[in-house]
Amino acid sequence: MSDQQLGAPRRRSTIWRGLSVNRHTLALPVGEPARLPVAGWEPAYRRYVILSDVLVTFLTALIVGGLISVSGAALFKDLVLGGLTVLVVLVSLAMNRAWHLVVLGQGAEEYVRLGRGMFAAAVALGLAGLATGVVSARPWVFIVIPVAALVALLSRYLLRQLLHKARRVGECLLPVMVAGGVDSVRDMITRTKAAPHIGWQVAAVCTADGTGTTSDHVDGVSVVGRLDEVAEHVRRGGYRIVAITADPYWTPRRLQRLAWKLEGSGAEMVVAPTLMEVAGPRLHVSGVLGMPLLRVSAPVFTGMRRAVKGVVDRVGAFLMLAITGPMMVLTALAIMIDSRGPVFYKQRRVGKSGKEFTIVKFRTMVRDADRRKARLAKTNEGAGVLFKMRKDPRITRVGAILRRYSVDELPQLFNVLTGAMSLVGPRPPLPEESARYEPDMRRRLLVKPGLTGLWQVSGRSDLSWEEAVRLDLRYVEDWSLAMDAMILWKTFRAVLGGQGAY
Repeated sequence: MSDQQLGAPRRRSTIWRGLSVNRHTLALPVGEPARLPVAGWEPAYRRYVILSDVLVTFLTALIVGGLISVSGAALFKDLVLGGLTVLVVLVSLAMNRAWHLVVLGQGAEEYVRLGRGMFAAAVALGLAGLATGVVSARPWVFIVIPVAALVALLSRYLLRQLLHKARRVGECLLPVMVAGGVDSVRDMITRTKAAPHIGWQVAAVCTADGTGTTSDHVDGVSVVGRLDEVAEHVRRGGYRIVAITADPYWTPRRLQRLAWKLEGSGAEMVVAPTLMEVAGPRLHVSGVLGMPLLRVSAPVFTGMRRAVKGVVDRVGAFLMLAITGPMMVLTALAIMIDSRGPVFYKQRRVGKSGKEFTIVKFRTMVRDADRRKARLAKTNEGAGVLFKMRKDPRITRVGAILRRYSVDELPQLFNVLTGAMSLVGPRPPLPEESARYEPDMRRRLLVKPGLTGLWQVSGRSDLSWEEAVRLDLRYVEDWSLAMDAMILWKTFRAVLGGQGAY
């Protein structure tokens, strides 16, 4: 795709109807000032998010505030408190940059900023009530704002789903220029295609010599120039993001000069790390000796956050057992009726620090499934050390249904209650699998295995072994409570859709 083609208007979105959601800046002659390459859908989407937050806060204050009003005499005071609450929440969200385009529509940072803004608003309102002696402010702090936060979280999630739906059909995407070595550029193209919900579309490429794998293309994306011509092509093509990937050409001085040249173009420059795959709360940028240094803190395996995770695991497992209890009883009856054998299947697995434990699952195979496994070794479709078959003859009729919707995993909640497992973590390996791990893969054993994890919400059995390893190691390295919450939420969606399960 050429710079001129990229600048051409594209069809309007069926979701954000009436908005020019995919219109980029037109190509400009070299030397002319570039217009800000913000796609038409970005400010529109931001307006929807702001409007949603305003309506949620106002309606919550009106409805919930009206319910907690103690008497008619306090009506005027409640109206004042309601208006003040709305004002404080909106100002707090703005100060915490909860409406910044960079975070809207992707990642956990959007929800983190929303939560931070709501918490700051509650603290500010509480301190104001304490300073003025207004006792009636307490319900607004402890009821109204938390309810508004939950509803705002839901409304943002629904808006994000609409945005992701548009992106899956090729709309509402940000045009990206990737500049680097051919191999690293190809990897970036592959990753963006595999995750359209991120909203990146590699529209053009620059390489060291201006050529790709097939003369002027890299995986179907046009090579528009050399690495020393990146700024020129960005200004002409109106690319929204400039992604710098590994290549010997990129020295600190050249990166600095490129950043200077991109000033005023409106393009965001991102540099892909080449030393390690670490992200999230472990990365810190600081200036030392006049140089910007990327600090990588050690992963946290103990401390208060881990203690909170342990409490959440046990409380969550107990609540889920209480909710799914009737379903588990019906499942046990279905297994007994469908085939002969025990209801539960027990198996030794490897947990934290290499300690073995017994995992409990609903039986989904015939009684002698383990003995038949050796005869099926030649038909193994699993990745790496895993044994998997899409049409395993050992699976019973009821077992196929249980596996598709992961109902067979529910008894593992008892493993979570005993502390052998966590709600979220790497997949618990078999002892024979663990024995074949290479040194880097053994880092999976630094944390408790999980009932679900990044592998569960990223394709499950459809993943390659290398990708499964990368996701597990990413979880170990970048773990956070926010990541756990997002994984748990996505798990429900993956399970209901039966994605990658067999």
